[in-house]
Amino acid sequence: MTLSTILYFLGASMALTLAPGPDNLFVMTQGITRGRKPAIITALGMCSGIGVHTTAAALGISALFYSSALAFNVVKFAGAAYLLYLACKTLKQRSAVRLAPADDRGVSALFKRGFIMNVLNPKVAMFFLAFLPQFVAHDGSVPLQMVLLGFLFMLQAVVIFCLIGYFSGGIGGYLLARPRFARFFDFLTAGVFASLGIRLALAER
Repeated sequence: MTLSTILYFLGASMALTLAPGPDNLFVMTQGITRGRKPAIITALGMCSGIGVHTTAAALGISALFYSSALAFNVVKFAGAAYLLYLACKTLKQRSAVRLAPADDRGVSALFKRGFIMNVLNPKVAMFFLAFLPQFVAHDGSVPLQMVLLGFLFMLQAVVIFCLIGYFSGGIGGYLLARPRFARFFDFLTAGVFASLGIRLALAER
């Protein structure tokens, strides 16, 4: 695996991470509604799940989702159920959206939520199984190269997601100081969770 291949991989990875999608939208929403610290911690949890998917891809475990509809659907619906549960919880706890200093969630709870959201998405596992081998030199250790590439992908995702959380958190104080915006973001947060859950439930292999 040459330096040019690694640079090309990083460029493609950054483009994919920056492209508008449910993950960076979720981090942005967390930054606006809860502040910088919860957004960054949640982003770190989501990015840490990449390590699980990379390892699974390197060991060939992710291939199970291609060959087994049952395995794919079990993980898919478990992830969708978790996201819909978070949506219902947000609506039930109306006005629970606060800035970071008033957020009663601990660091471990925020991190765990981001981690579970990522790990329980079989589409992410399938993405890495399809994406990483394109940059692997087959005259070397394929699993080792895939783990290395996955680690690089995770590093750039951490930087980008943390920047999104940081800058979106900067405008959260201004918006949430106004009750109308605070109520709106209660529904927006629940809507993001619900849309992610429905999208995952309807996903096909």
